[in-house]
Amino acid sequence: MNRKFYYYLALFGFFGLFSLHMAWHTVLAPSPAFPVALVLVAVITPLLLPFWGLLNGNLRSCTWMSYISLFYFTHGVAEAYINSAEFYYAMLEVVFSLLLCAGVSFYVYTAEKKPTSA
Repeated sequence: MNRKFYYYLALFGFFGLFSLHMAWHTVLAPSPAFPVALVLVAVITPLLLPFWGLLNGNLRSCTWMSYISLFYFTHGVAEAYINSAEFYYAMLEVVFSLLLCAGVSFYVYTAEKKPTSA
């Protein structure tokens, strides 16, 4: 597949994950135990650290974004198992984190792949 496809797949996963967390922790199911601002800082900040590099297509930032997305995958699986009331939000988190991880992984893979001469 085209390298640009993987880039757009990663962007779709990123913005889906970002939008989901913004909606989940503010409107859909805010935490009664913690302030919303604290939850958003803890959840959104790791996504924003390599964001500028992801937008510019920096391979190192894309690799870090792949690593970070695995934490969101783990959180989504654990949340789906523990909290049945937020099961669908957690499964969306799993899907978006997998899209992000796969997109940036294949984007970096196709960028570093050297053409073979016959």
